[in-house]
Amino acid sequence: MFIDQVHIHVKAGDGGAGCMSFRREAHVPKGGPDGGDGGRGGNVILEADQSVSSLIDYRFKHHFKATRGIHGRGSRMHGATGNDLLLRVPLGTQVREYDEEARETGDLIADLCHQGERVIVAQGGAGGRGNIHFVTATRRAPAFAELGEPAEERWIELEMKLMADAALVGMPSVGKSSLIARMSAARPKIADYPFTTLVPNLGMVRTGDHSFVVADVPGLIEGAAAGKGLGHEFLRHIERTALILHVIDASGSWEGRDPIEDYRTINEELARYATDLALRPQFIVVNKIDLPDTEGLVDRVRHAAREEALARAGGDEFSDDFLEPEVFGVSAVTGQGIDALIAATAERVFELRTAAAEVLDVAAVHYDQVWELRRQERDRAFAVHNLGGGVFSVAGKAVERMVIQTEWDNEEAIAYLQHRLERRGVEKALIEAGARNGDEIRILGRAFAFESALEHAEHP
Repeated sequence: MFIDQVHIHVKAGDGGAGCMSFRREAHVPKGGPDGGDGGRGGNVILEADQSVSSLIDYRFKHHFKATRGIHGRGSRMHGATGNDLLLRVPLGTQVREYDEEARETGDLIADLCHQGERVIVAQGGAGGRGNIHFVTATRRAPAFAELGEPAEERWIELEMKLMADAALVGMPSVGKSSLIARMSAARPKIADYPFTTLVPNLGMVRTGDHSFVVADVPGLIEGAAAGKGLGHEFLRHIERTALILHVIDASGSWEGRDPIEDYRTINEELARYATDLALRPQFIVVNKIDLPDTEGLVDRVRHAAREEALARAGGDEFSDDFLEPEVFGVSAVTGQGIDALIAATAERVFELRTAAAEVLDVAAVHYDQVWELRRQERDRAFAVHNLGGGVFSVAGKAVERMVIQTEWDNEEAIAYLQHRLERRGVEKALIEAGARNGDEIRILGRAFAFESALEHAEHP
């Protein structure tokens, strides 16, 4: 089964709680604090693995969770870190944020194109600090510790896009499956009716000093770019290919279609789906030239393709935008013209991939790092809302994590939370929103009275 798009929920491990403990030994009547830290929770990590061919492992299981960190103990014994959860995905998998309720896809997290490439999609929660960390000149025996930080959890979308160098594209029943079987060791299902191929097939082709991967993409129809048929499902697999092998049926298939009209229709669908695909390097492959009444069709196709290329270049054949189309007449049945097509494809793919690698070396984009910076910015942000009647609410991931890490039955811990909120700028924001001492502040279901020295200073 070929699965190329799934949605899964990932949850990292929560951090272990820090320990509140004091050294108690014989002849040491006033031992200091010795509570250990909680362990960090495990991360959820995606890794590109070339031995994985589809996303079928995530077709029926949608929830994945890493293990939590272990709580700290006395005698400065720190808790163990939770185990990371490693999820393997095929090369060419794009990872995006996903809103399960709205059914909407969000920012790109990573594009895993290379063997062993990894991205952390859910960070494990930090372990809570033991009371050894809260000793100050005025607080010699802190009787509180931090609880573990809650882990990240989110829905993500995994979308697999084939990592092929060349893609066979065309109308149904033009012979794409027969061509990939002739060019490589791939053995797709071949039959004389439309839509025999329902999932893409990959084949490795070797010739001379070069090799390339060719994909047989299921047949497209008019309206594919708008999602007609399974257009979007198939077109996405062409996006990564360096070269498009546009296959035309010289016989017009059993429907008696006009091969040149087919050629124009497919080009229009590629352009509608993505402008870049219309400009992608393309070889035109006229298949089934062994059949009767196909003489002269290769020249007709070459003329039509040249006219189209000239139109894109503004009618100037000396323009940099004009590229003479390459047309190959072949027969997947007899093998006629196949060797020339393979040799030309291998050479062109090598040129295109070499040029692309040079560009990537100059300006590599680390999607996961960009996403991580955006995520951190969102986490640090918070908002204050005046609910009226002297009641204010504060919302924001970082602020809410502080509240979760606080022991609410411990006055010292609550005082320390207020100190953290002040350093984060929450206290100042509350004052700017109109909060006064004695007002009620709500954060994540918790409520407490607002007390601020800043409010006294600004409103004596």
